[in-house]
Amino acid sequence: MSIPTLAIVGRPNVGKSTLFNRMAGERISIVEDVPGVTRDRIYAHSEWLGREFSIIDTGGIEMSDEPFMDQIKHQAQIAIEEADVIILVTSGREGVTDADEYVAKILYKSDKPVILAVNKVDNPEMRSDIYEFYSLGLGEPIPVSGSHGIGLGDVLDEAIKHFSPVEVEEEDDIIRFSLIGRPNVGKSSLINAMLGEDRVIVSNVAGTTRDAIDTSFVSNTGQEFIMIDTAGMRKKGKVYENTEKYSAMRAMRAIDRSDVVLVVLNAEEGIREYDKRIAGFAHDAGKGIVIVVNKWDTLEKDNHTMKEFEEDIRSEFRYLDYAPIVYVSAKTKQRLHQLPEIIETVSQNQTLRIPSSILNDVIMDAVAINPTPTDKGKRLKIFYATQVAIKPPTFVVFVNEEELMHFSYSRFLENQIRRAFEFEGTPIRILTRRRK
Repeated sequence: MSIPTLAIVGRPNVGKSTLFNRMAGERISIVEDVPGVTRDRIYAHSEWLGREFSIIDTGGIEMSDEPFMDQIKHQAQIAIEEADVIILVTSGREGVTDADEYVAKILYKSDKPVILAVNKVDNPEMRSDIYEFYSLGLGEPIPVSGSHGIGLGDVLDEAIKHFSPVEVEEEDDIIRFSLIGRPNVGKSSLINAMLGEDRVIVSNVAGTTRDAIDTSFVSNTGQEFIMIDTAGMRKKGKVYENTEKYSAMRAMRAIDRSDVVLVVLNAEEGIREYDKRIAGFAHDAGKGIVIVVNKWDTLEKDNHTMKEFEEDIRSEFRYLDYAPIVYVSAKTKQRLHQLPEIIETVSQNQTLRIPSSILNDVIMDAVAINPTPTDKGKRLKIFYATQVAIKPPTFVVFVNEEELMHFSYSRFLENQIRRAFEFEGTPIRILTRRRK
């Protein structure tokens, strides 16, 4: 089940990014007192009162005469499309503006819950000035101060009231996977080619991603898969998606719902920064990952081409050294028959459980090979380890002092675990805890 999405919208310079950073708990969006500063990463995960949700900072509106209102409408339409709950941010210092009224009218006509936050109310005396915001027709305005963190809890309390109830999903044997990547890497062509290659299409299943249809099919081995559609935004009137950051939103939604994520690269164009960015989303989410190099048929190759391309991938995606690489062509269907089997293997590795006795034998052998580090005369002691979770496989190592576990040694233990067990395609996590 996809977690709820909360979108922050509003005219320029009302403090959207400041509120976004407060909710995210870290400085992700750039914050400056200049309109139109937000450019890059605008997606984050957060939690309030035990409910997880995603946040979108719909920045990037630039002040100019003619296109100003069109850009505000564009931002509002994106929020309507992508979000479950929308926060309209206004400024208590400037009061209600024409731009506030414009975007409020758009949101008012939508079927989405809208919360009205009046930002920059930094002291109690300013609270009496917020009543004019009732004129926007969006209910009770909530005074907040993004810079001081005042009133944020009231906004989030109201937001989670509109989240759908948490549903307990039943475990099944269906493997859910998605294809993510930059525009024009061939995701749609790969989907069509996979479904058309000796597969039996079972049904079209409505997905939680709005306007998307997930496709269920059975492989030749009898394994059932659900391919998650990342289509998301559609052209509606004059609303166009013209930046990569909104495709990142859809990729994140697909990642949330997937067991395995196929990171699709374009062999003709090579590796771009955006490829690494969205692959990092999947890695951080603990999903199984397969790197798929599409359009392999278009390259002039010799005996070293594949090896050199793999070296580039491993160099650029150092954190994905566990992910298998498949070189395919949607056009010629080269190696496409391998994908369902690889996806199935990665999914199985995601749920692999290691008995504690065997795990501790591996850990002790690792310590014998490479003794634990010391710091200021004090040596790290590892008492025992145990697996505590799957998807991704997660291990807790109990030690005498947590701060003595250096990152490099944790990485060494991870490599030893990978050598001993089949964890291809899945990240594994090692947590250090002090033994009480």
